[in-house]
Amino acid sequence: MTGHETRAAALKAARERDSQDKRRRVLEVLDSLQRAGTKITFARVAKEAGVSNWLAYSPGLREHIDAARRRQEELGIEATADAVPPQTRVSSASLKTDLALAQQQVKELREERNRLRERLRIQLGTELNHTDANELVARVEELTRAHATLTKDLQQARADNKALRVTIEDLEDDLTAARQSLRKMMRAT
Repeated sequence: MTGHETRAAALKAARERDSQDKRRRVLEVLDSLQRAGTKITFARVAKEAGVSNWLAYSPGLREHIDAARRRQEELGIEATADAVPPQTRVSSASLKTDLALAQQQVKELREERNRLRERLRIQLGTELNHTDANELVARVEELTRAHATLTKDLQQARADNKALRVTIEDLEDDLTAARQSLRKMMRAT
């Protein structure tokens, strides 16, 4: 074996050890995140393992990460604030402004609610004076059915919202990985 072949073989062996070390770190981080109950994303696993995103998506690792994410989804583990990419986070000042606006809106809505309650109380009092008990019972039953329907619709809307948020997170992870992979391919050419 020539000196050139020996160096090539040594480099190849070093790269193989490095690759195995990175894969081992990814699996260790994945295990650690699962035990901690932390929301698992491809980007988080890659970052904490100190590897590139494309490696987390590579065959042999992607399956483990997908399986862990499915288990967390079954257990109902939600994303935490640090799972949100920095470019999508909002500033503290923005949140304070939003809070102040929301508090003002709540105040205005409470005032409007109180005015409407008073008007409704007066109107219902007038109606009570002009209706009999059977009409009132029928109206209460009608309102109860409407309330049940609206409650069911609200629960469905919340479930749909949650599912859409999970889908968005998955798509953002895939987009990040695709961008990383594209950058790598562009550098390679």
